[in-house]
Amino acid sequence: MRIGTPGFIPARLTEAREARRITTKSALAKRIGVSPTSVSRWEDCNSEQSPDYSTLVRLAGELDVRPEFFLRPPFHSERPTFLRSLSSTLVRDLAHQKAKMHWLQETSYILNHYVDLPEIDIPDVLEGHSYAELREDDIESIALRLRHHWNLGEGPCCDVVALMERIGIVVSSIEMGTTKLDGLCSWSPIDGRPHVLLATDKMSFPRRQMDAAHELAHAVLHYNVPENEFQDNLRAIETQAFRLASALLMPSTTYPLEVRHPSLAMLTSLKERWRVSIKAQIKRLSDLEIIPEDYARQMYKLYSAKGWSKGEPLDNHWPVTPPKALKDSLHLIVENGVREKSDLLATEFTISASDIESLCDLPKGWFDREPAEVVSLKTWGNSSPREPQGESEIILFPNKGHTK
Repeated sequence: MRIGTPGFIPARLTEAREARRITTKSALAKRIGVSPTSVSRWEDCNSEQSPDYSTLVRLAGELDVRPEFFLRPPFHSERPTFLRSLSSTLVRDLAHQKAKMHWLQETSYILNHYVDLPEIDIPDVLEGHSYAELREDDIESIALRLRHHWNLGEGPCCDVVALMERIGIVVSSIEMGTTKLDGLCSWSPIDGRPHVLLATDKMSFPRRQMDAAHELAHAVLHYNVPENEFQDNLRAIETQAFRLASALLMPSTTYPLEVRHPSLAMLTSLKERWRVSIKAQIKRLSDLEIIPEDYARQMYKLYSAKGWSKGEPLDNHWPVTPPKALKDSLHLIVENGVREKSDLLATEFTISASDIESLCDLPKGWFDREPAEVVSLKTWGNSSPREPQGESEIILFPNKGHTK
């Protein structure tokens, strides 16, 4: 017989704790005044114990979620979440970002009840083959096919985040609190839609382009990779994603033609046009065998000597535009009177308003603001206020070249 709150889901408590960066069950137990053993039992899916309702309310308050949060099934997929630098990234940071990814998937699922997100437009470039069979030439060809399919031409790429939203990928950007995580890609267990979470930490537009293209590459190449295979073949999978991202941003048919004399000065000039980092360009030239490996190493050393590892020239030349699909969806829902903000928070969302604002790139306090009233212009009889009344007279400006 289960003791406590009926319908309590242990995985949701683990998810909320990790989302709030509370690394241990003991730390959470201390915050709400219970024993560590109790929290361990509540998070154990095989346990028959769960918190009573009054304790559940205390948990919800401490973790900044509604009590109903613990009663809704989690958005956990059997497919892997693609993250880079697993070996060097702290476990608590990985757990935190995975929890945020689940919240992003839940948020987009709720909004999809009211708005139609773009259809998924990711062509099957593998055509039944395994990603493990891909050669470097195959990835280069896939990049050109994708550019043709998405009407990108062969010049500098458009904003990759805007492209991903156009082809049906849900994108969000948040501060991750670490420079070792640039982005995550995961598929919703409900609709199979790819979701991408990008970091805003120390962000520039060229870096955002590469990070977004990297996660897009995972969505294209690694849809069917099982979790255990991802862990075993992480290096190869990440190498493929970076190669495809680079080929998308710097196509083999056009970009190399503009590299007349490979130097840091030349790559800085090309950065202004292609909007790709100088470091990524060095790697691209090496991958395409336009420069030998020893020359690439010399360029990397000079790059580091100039201090560009902390910031390149032109990094702040372009604004970093945030994703907009989720933000626009919420605006549509509220401004068209479908649901009120308070109603959404009370019935649909179980995480906090600040979490929704962060995941949907809304300004802080958006849920606390009253929606603007829609005011229409007054009409005058049967005519529009913009229509000219009566006869008009054309007044010519004097020709300044002939004035005295």
